[in-house]
Amino acid sequence: MGRKKKAFAVLIPALALVATACQETPGVAQPNGPQATRTANPAAYPGRPAADDGSGIPNLQGGGQQNGGAQGYGRPTAQPTAEPPADPAAEPPADPSAEPPADPSAEPPADPSADPTDGTGGQNGDGGQMGGDGGQNGDQGDGQNGDQGNGDQGNGDQGNGDQGEQPPPNPELRADQFVDIRKAPRVRQPRRTRQASTGVFASECGVNEGQAHSNPDNVLAAPGVVNGAHHIHDYVGNLDTNAFSTDETFAAAGTTCTNGDKSAYFWPVIRLRDGQDDSDRAAQSTADGNIGSIVTPSSVKLQFLGNPRSKVTAMPQFIRVAVGDAKAVTNGLKNAHASWTCSGFENRAFTDKYPLCPQGSQVKRVLNFPSCWDGQNTDSANHRDHIQFPDARTGQCPQGTKAVPQLRMTLAYNVPAKPLAFALDSFPESGHDPVTDHGDLINVMGEQLMRQAVNAINKGARTTGKRRR
Repeated sequence: MGRKKKAFAVLIPALALVATACQETPGVAQPNGPQATRTANPAAYPGRPAADDGSGIPNLQGGGQQNGGAQGYGRPTAQPTAEPPADPAAEPPADPSAEPPADPSAEPPADPSADPTDGTGGQNGDGGQMGGDGGQNGDQGDGQNGDQGNGDQGNGDQGNGDQGEQPPPNPELRADQFVDIRKAPRVRQPRRTRQASTGVFASECGVNEGQAHSNPDNVLAAPGVVNGAHHIHDYVGNLDTNAFSTDETFAAAGTTCTNGDKSAYFWPVIRLRDGQDDSDRAAQSTADGNIGSIVTPSSVKLQFLGNPRSKVTAMPQFIRVAVGDAKAVTNGLKNAHASWTCSGFENRAFTDKYPLCPQGSQVKRVLNFPSCWDGQNTDSANHRDHIQFPDARTGQCPQGTKAVPQLRMTLAYNVPAKPLAFALDSFPESGHDPVTDHGDLINVMGEQLMRQAVNAINKGARTTGKRRR
């Protein structure tokens, strides 16, 4: 027993020594075993949010990636006083090259007039649906739905959340928005069936020579609001069209159309950028960022077409119909339907570029309006739900709607084939982007004239209706 007690007395201290050594020796990853999960210490990055990828490591890149800058924060600023973690295996040392420059002037703000697919105004960019700096729910910006993308201090569309910079009041037009028409995508049309309505009914209503009827109102989208469009509209047809027009004033007014059509047709003007605006609205236009001399269209075609799969029925009087989106830069391209082409090249067209036309060819804007009516309403809250587009591939109207005459508005212009020479009037924050082109119709044709239009379209005829004496 004495020998056993002595042996235990020696063994116990030895076991204690081994246990102590195990606690003090750092662990080593096994070459063929599972790797330990590295967890970042948020305290090592004071004031910075962690990335939304589950790693716990902060996003040092900011916006421009689909999931970058989660929670709508701006680009993080450098933290020169932060101490790196003692254990390099648990936390990598800060890499100064990964940080954006501290001086905001070293990195120019993004241009919100850029192509919405390049990350500035589309789904995944700085001001997009999940954009980093001005994300959908971010504190710093209002990327998806904000017209200007301005947050509390930062500015979502520009991508400078922390810096407190404000966007330029009038974003600049860019030379890369002007492209040779021969590089435009081809225009595709649905095939016609035997039931197609192939006729054309046209109203000849002039070109608004000398700006005889124009204003910055939009009675369809902003009734009762003076300067509701923040850009000048050309008007033909109804002589009463302004912010305060009503169905009653439309019906009582005269028209520029030769067949008695009292409908209101309007669209934003085009300007020569180096021209002089001598109108009484020049000061307001300049404040809204629209400068230069207004160009009168060389021709305006207002044609009502049929449907490639069915006959058409009459559209109701006073129905409001809009095409395009004046805020497509910030809203996205869902409702951008305008086409930019050149005479002689109508089989090609852009939606998001201005065309540069060969010598002797004119710039053309083609606006094909929606033509599938719900059969009940003459307007809707968003001015779109009551009348929709047919399927782009088949021409079929959506279930629950019926085909009505489709307005095609074709505007031709003699403008220089040079980048930055001409541009569309737009909202101040939209930078004259061609993707914001749009047009509007308020139908005041009258039942008899509409009946003529429907009959001509369904029978395959081409007519302008009875001419006014």
